[in-house]
Amino acid sequence: MKRNLYRTFCFLIFSFILLQSCGQAGNRREEGKNYSSGNRKSESPDTGRFINPDGQTVETRFNLPEGFRRIEAGENSFAYYLRHLPLKPFGSLVRYYDGKTKPNADIYDAVVDLEIGNRDLHQCADAIMRLRAEYLRNQKQYDRIHFNFTNGFRADYSEWLAGNRIVVKGNKAYWKQTGNTSDSYEEFWKYLEIVFTYAGTLSLSKELKSVNIDDMQIGDIFIIGGSPGHAIIVVDAAVNENSNEKIFLLAQSYMPAQELQVLRNNNDDSLSPWYSVKFGETLITPEWKFGKSDLKRFDD
Repeated sequence: MKRNLYRTFCFLIFSFILLQSCGQAGNRREEGKNYSSGNRKSESPDTGRFINPDGQTVETRFNLPEGFRRIEAGENSFAYYLRHLPLKPFGSLVRYYDGKTKPNADIYDAVVDLEIGNRDLHQCADAIMRLRAEYLRNQKQYDRIHFNFTNGFRADYSEWLAGNRIVVKGNKAYWKQTGNTSDSYEEFWKYLEIVFTYAGTLSLSKELKSVNIDDMQIGDIFIIGGSPGHAIIVVDAAVNENSNEKIFLLAQSYMPAQELQVLRNNNDDSLSPWYSVKFGETLITPEWKFGKSDLKRFDD
């Protein structure tokens, strides 16, 4: 009897530890479910009619359906930056932070060619904050690079550039002068990694402003903050010249930390990888689902 109770106790302890290993690391946790409606489990690339295998950017890889034109984007805009994200060769698999690959079970049609570091940090909200920060850095708009930690602390890149570094103790964070004023990309990435560590979907969702689905723009974000939570970003958009219907492309990172990927639309093979704003009340993507009210935008 005692032996059976002991075995049961050990099993419960092991199960608890196993469940915790899939949970929160530091102040962050991004978990989700696979909502892919496809039954295929092949890693072979999708050669759909809207895909140009030779294209090296989002714009040149993905062709438009007949009757649609891309929404205009100024050369210095966030929309232009996202539309021209570099892509890995057609058929590439997503890589995790540790070098392993993510099987393409009807999840994505392209992989964004950007380094993600070697720590388990570049997850969903992190990837979006990274894109925003990279764009602003390229534009030398350093004062606009700032993100809030989950505890409310505001991490301004301008402070980092001034030689200050962030110290975190318990649930408190503060700046400490170090004298290191380097504006190198290496120092920029260090700034991003501390943001990735202490910010996430919960904090990012509070920073963003809500957007009506009919007013969608490139750079808008579908986001559900919390644990679990998830976020995906609109990286291209087009409009039908007759009906004014909008269509859009989505990109995400996920967990564990991985490269950004342009998502398939498993709900409409005739349109995939494009999505229509006329998706109803629920947007179903390969690994998450969102409501229309989950669309948000950077406020500045």
